[in-house]
Amino acid sequence: MILFLCLIILFIITILFFKKHKTVNKIINFPSPPRLPLIGNLHQLSQHPHRSLCYLSHRYGPLMLLHFGSVPVIVASTAEAARDVLKTHDRVFASRPRSKIFEKLLYKSRNMASAPYGEYWRQMKSVSVLHLLSNKMVRSFQDVRQEEITLMMETIRKSSSKPVNLSKILSSLTNDVICRVALGRKYGVGTDFKELIDRLMRQLGTFTIGSYVPWLAWTDWVSGLEARLEKTANDFDKLLERIVQDHEDGDGDKTDFVDVLLAAQRDKSFGFDIDRLSIKAIVLDAFVGGTDTSSTLVEWEMTELLRHPTCLKKLQEEVRTICKGKSSVSEDDIQGMEYLKAVVKEALRLHPPVPLMVPHQSTQDVRLRDNHIPAGTQVIVNLWAVGREAATWGPDANEFRPERHLESPSDFRGQDFELIPFGAGRRMCPGISFAVVLNEVVLANLVHGFDWQSIDDETDVAESIGSVIRRMHPLYVIPSSTT
Repeated sequence: MILFLCLIILFIITILFFKKHKTVNKIINFPSPPRLPLIGNLHQLSQHPHRSLCYLSHRYGPLMLLHFGSVPVIVASTAEAARDVLKTHDRVFASRPRSKIFEKLLYKSRNMASAPYGEYWRQMKSVSVLHLLSNKMVRSFQDVRQEEITLMMETIRKSSSKPVNLSKILSSLTNDVICRVALGRKYGVGTDFKELIDRLMRQLGTFTIGSYVPWLAWTDWVSGLEARLEKTANDFDKLLERIVQDHEDGDGDKTDFVDVLLAAQRDKSFGFDIDRLSIKAIVLDAFVGGTDTSSTLVEWEMTELLRHPTCLKKLQEEVRTICKGKSSVSEDDIQGMEYLKAVVKEALRLHPPVPLMVPHQSTQDVRLRDNHIPAGTQVIVNLWAVGREAATWGPDANEFRPERHLESPSDFRGQDFELIPFGAGRRMCPGISFAVVLNEVVLANLVHGFDWQSIDDETDVAESIGSVIRRMHPLYVIPSSTT
């Protein structure tokens, strides 16, 4: 009897499911893989969804419709598909969907990265760009970068000819640079600051079933996810509150980003009100957008160079020739290093730190390739798939070959959609200048100051799980000083 009732309930739920989504199928006619009742296509996503979505796109096309539970999602997997979303219909797809993870961890999406498109988002972006991320501000932080790189090189030199955990060293470097430019000093010594950032980044990439299958939201509570998110949010808020309070209790000099924000809160110099939660959310953005992503890229660059010794030798020859007689590489030296820039582009193509762009959401009805897309539809651009598109990059699209960028120059600043690791359009990462200059000067100094040897098979390319895709295993290498 109980089994019979369960079958009836399941039958009714299935009928309601297909009735509810029949309209969506009629409106959005992009190719779509078959889906299951209730969970949609979620069963087709692996631990590395960027790979799963890429393989599905080979069968269902560059713009395909999937259902994550009850939520219809369009996935763009080629350069032209990305152009349609991020350029042709940039304004329409400039918003963000609501996310339980973002609501919990990012001050109810008050930060720039996850805020819905509108006046608040524009205000937060203008503040961050003007006072932290503009080219002028990035240049002003040159001494900070150089000082921290010098400390990093000294740390590595002390372990010369012995294995070092380069992943850990790079993570500390980027964390310290961002702390100094945004907060005025380092917060990573004697605290659990780095562990807290690692925990935050892991949880930002966590899948919550309740976001896509609302009637299963209770499983997030039973699994302990809700409690873990709450703890991380509270721990980070306590830390940020202490940082803000430290600045309020200081001497009042406007020496860093937090000081500027607090001064603007007092005298309303931005032309709009900015409250304490918004200040903490903006500061949090600097760490979410800059710590893991920056160190991860150098990690992948070194991984590929170790796997391709000819490329490493070629890069070392370029850097050491330009910097002959110098003990280190300056940012001015970087300008003439064409092969270095090609290596960076190739690493960004194959290993974009964030392989799936943060979901976009349409603010109004729109026609996308002659398909009517309702307002509120989510769109995900698969940067990992775009960077490995054979039609663009040729039959060796999955191979690391920096020379391709010398043969056919490409731009990664949102103009050439074949290479958009930082996104494009209104929602393009505003920290691109900050990230690129740090990445280039770090990599140049590493290959200038040391010869490198891998340990066993530690130069594998196995990926971690999360929104930022690092190596699955830390990169242990043996440096040999050249000075």
